[in-house]
Amino acid sequence: MATASVAFKSREDHRKQLELEEAGLAPAEVDEDGKEINSHILQYMSSAPWYLYAEKPSLKHQRKWKSDPKCTKSWYDRSAKVCQADKYKKGAWAMKRDAKSCTERPCKIGAKWTNMHIAPDEKIETWNGYDASLYACVIDRYEARDEVTDGEDDEDAFKVDEARVDESKQMDFAKVEMCVRTTGGGSALELLDTAKYLLNFDVNSAYYDPKTRSMREDPLPNADPNEKFYGGDNQYRVSGQALEFKQLNIHAWEAIEKGQDIHMQAAPSKAELLFRNYKVIKEKLKSKLRDTILEKYGNAASEEDLPRELLLGQTLRILLKLKTTRANIFRCSYLIPKSKYEEDIWINNHTSVWGSWWKDHQWGYKCCKQTIRNSYCTGSAGIEAAEAAVDLMKANTARKATSDEMPAPVEEKVLAIW
Repeated sequence: MATASVAFKSREDHRKQLELEEAGLAPAEVDEDGKEINSHILQYMSSAPWYLYAEKPSLKHQRKWKSDPKCTKSWYDRSAKVCQADKYKKGAWAMKRDAKSCTERPCKIGAKWTNMHIAPDEKIETWNGYDASLYACVIDRYEARDEVTDGEDDEDAFKVDEARVDESKQMDFAKVEMCVRTTGGGSALELLDTAKYLLNFDVNSAYYDPKTRSMREDPLPNADPNEKFYGGDNQYRVSGQALEFKQLNIHAWEAIEKGQDIHMQAAPSKAELLFRNYKVIKEKLKSKLRDTILEKYGNAASEEDLPRELLLGQTLRILLKLKTTRANIFRCSYLIPKSKYEEDIWINNHTSVWGSWWKDHQWGYKCCKQTIRNSYCTGSAGIEAAEAAVDLMKANTARKATSDEMPAPVEEKVLAIW
């Protein structure tokens, strides 16, 4: 810490100083100016080197001691010439650069031979004292000149004869211009189109492989497909001739498994010819099968319109055979099917059909509230008995719960003392 003094200390004084520092009771050191030094500053930073002969800890040796060059603060008149040399000296004007980079106006005969107009040396900064606002006058002068020249060009353009305008319009029909600039070494798309890795700067977007220059996924999946020209390299793998080539390879693999002599790489023309013949034969078989089905079942699409009762709803002409104890009655009518079970037929002495009652996710009979389909109807007596059974079960459950909460007292046994 910065609480240790720089002067020599005995072993006992040094031990006491360490004990105070460990206990946190050592006072903060004061520098030469009377200011306290932060106790958290390390000792090797607060202690000055031995060659400075510092008696107390200080931070002056850590401060910046080099001053800025005078040329940054001083200003001189550019027209005045100071430090002018009287005699030419080789390399005195520029020790670090050649004559091509000199900004002074060159003389017809150099100072080397005339010993006149000797320029100052490089210690004087070239642009020192220059007012940057003066360059605005130069900009205004050149802008005014451009406006004058542009106006003259526009006037000349308006003076074009109408006949020449018509001729130029007609000439445009036969004029063909290249929309894309091509070069001998590279592709035209690489010159004008945006690079695929610059379409989306999100780090979680599609990955670009710089080694193969490929981007499999779509960098802009939410963009309008009519406006974007690039949707990832995978779109080319399932479209165009790439899909046909994939089907050709699959056909060659399947043919090899079935024992045919086909090799896609050794004889690609043979494999493609066999694939074309396979597609022709497949289409013939499909058409033959379609004709067979139409001949057997007919074509519903070419027949007359469907009946109106089929278009308006699900109506069927059903033949119902009603079995009763008296006789068998046959009748035809238009009915809408409601259930897969026989309707309006009561079995097992029930006065309602199955499914007329619903409780606890179960169907049942409304007359006796039973959920078993093949049960016998018990009427209102069965309903009362079922309700009584439910009430009894609830009472037993409540009594059991109270008995569990309040356990019965245990009788203490008195042991006999002999």
